[in-house]
Amino acid sequence: MQWHMPENHDGGGVGSLKGHEDDAPGLPSFTNYIQSYCARRGLSAIPDLNVYLAYNFFRLAAIFQGIAGRVRDGTAANPHAAMMERQVRPMAATAWEFAKEAQA
Repeated sequence: MQWHMPENHDGGGVGSLKGHEDDAPGLPSFTNYIQSYCARRGLSAIPDLNVYLAYNFFRLAAIFQGIAGRVRDGTAANPHAAMMERQVRPMAATAWEFAKEAQA
């Protein structure tokens, strides 16, 4: 997921490799990572990968929305929780792109 994680430059994100693929020597491309994973697992491919990615990005969007609700209610424990609200839409948008690619 980190290769597709929406970038966030204000500290409210969860970390992204998007745009940083060339910054880290030895970091495989997303395609190469998937190929290596499949080779180690004895798989030829991951047929529903886009479905899995859509699900997980929607799941993160929902988690961040829950954090935003706790901020609104005054029950958030983390002092930086308010920043996570800004990730709801980018996570949902990323999920939607994967859902469309999966024809879901």
